[in-house]
Amino acid sequence: MALRELRFEGDPVLLETAAPVQQFDDHLATLVRDMFETMYAAPGRGLAAPQVGVGTRVFVVDTDWKDADPAPMLFVNPEISDRSKEEAVGTEACLSIPGKSFDVSRPLWVQLRWQDLEGVVHQGQFEGVQAICICHEFDHLNGLLLTRTGTLQ
Repeated sequence: MALRELRFEGDPVLLETAAPVQQFDDHLATLVRDMFETMYAAPGRGLAAPQVGVGTRVFVVDTDWKDADPAPMLFVNPEISDRSKEEAVGTEACLSIPGKSFDVSRPLWVQLRWQDLEGVVHQGQFEGVQAICICHEFDHLNGLLLTRTGTLQ
């Protein structure tokens, strides 16, 4: 495992749409291990591949590790299949925009479809902090970055 260099606001990779993962191999497994190590060291609750300079549709999340036992989650080629119509505004930070936070409106829950390291498809519904983190990291895969005004760019 290795720490990867974080990319910061102004880096063009953060504004690009990430490509789907095609190969489920050792390269992907290494990327994911490195992303978890980088996220925990940052310290963050989520990290998308573009934030370490890799333009693929992968992100990792662990909303529990700062307050309880770690609960790492990996999402390859995620798709939001449904979301609540109701939204709530909350304050978010981003490892790619250090030292700043933004008020962002997010759905109360999301239904997600994704693959794991072997390419097996999963589905699940996430709410609360998990839904917020998933939406935030999903935005990174679509080239969306929080701006200084708290809107999405």
